[in-house]
Amino acid sequence: MKSDTFPVPGATIYHEIRGAGPVLLMLPGGGGDANGADEMAEILAPHVTVVTMDARGYSRSTLDSGRPEQQHVRVQSEDAYLLLRHLTDEPAYVVGSSDGGIVGMDLLARHPEVVRGLLAHEPPCFAVLPDAAEHRAFVTEVSHLARTQGTAAASRRFLDGIGGAMAPGPEPVDLTPHQAAMWARLAANAAIMMVYELCEFTSYIPDFATLATLADRLVLGVGAGSRQLLPGRPAAQIAARLGIEVAEFPGMHNGARTHTREFTARVTEVLGIQRYATGGSIQ
Repeated sequence: MKSDTFPVPGATIYHEIRGAGPVLLMLPGGGGDANGADEMAEILAPHVTVVTMDARGYSRSTLDSGRPEQQHVRVQSEDAYLLLRHLTDEPAYVVGSSDGGIVGMDLLARHPEVVRGLLAHEPPCFAVLPDAAEHRAFVTEVSHLARTQGTAAASRRFLDGIGGAMAPGPEPVDLTPHQAAMWARLAANAAIMMVYELCEFTSYIPDFATLATLADRLVLGVGAGSRQLLPGRPAAQIAARLGIEVAEFPGMHNGARTHTREFTARVTEVLGIQRYATGGSIQ
């Protein structure tokens, strides 16, 4: 693995690169960072060049202003586009979970030439749901709590509101020093996400007209244990609008962490990565 930074307008993007072959860019969920995909990246590295990143303003991707700023879907997708153009002249596979799935859909719609295939796993586009107003009020409440009462109170309300869609995190005693450092960064990122990202990203409505022309490159994923819960519902709604089927993945909203090997095998299946593998299919 090698790490590097890349300047984009207003920020510097930290990223890590493993493997060889076609590029696969992994977009983190809201408040996540590059190391959340470490285990998946190690499994995929014999088959593709895996690029993981910290979104601007989180963890090691710094903002030129030196202070938290409002996060925008289009800005994050432009960062991903510029990073891909910097790393390769060929279209790349893209995998985005949660808010990363939203960024991936925006990237595909605005820059289809850089996307070979996209998996958007449970993108929380609550605005596409028939009960969108209720969920808009919910995320506004979470953001307000983060500003006025702190991250702990906001996190409790958020986890309650998404209806148990995420499996619990690991116990601190089970973490390696590398993992513990990542979880400390994620704790700091959570406050930024809830104040500066949550409301805008959950209000995002995909460009259905453009995505309909690119539907053969888009996979909408849902967790087997969370597809009926709030974070999983938009994927089914978006897929129906585009006339495609959703793909089921093991686990819940965070199945990539809790069922890593099975989740990764499913990624290679739905994106057809085994056709380009240098070391055989992933089991």
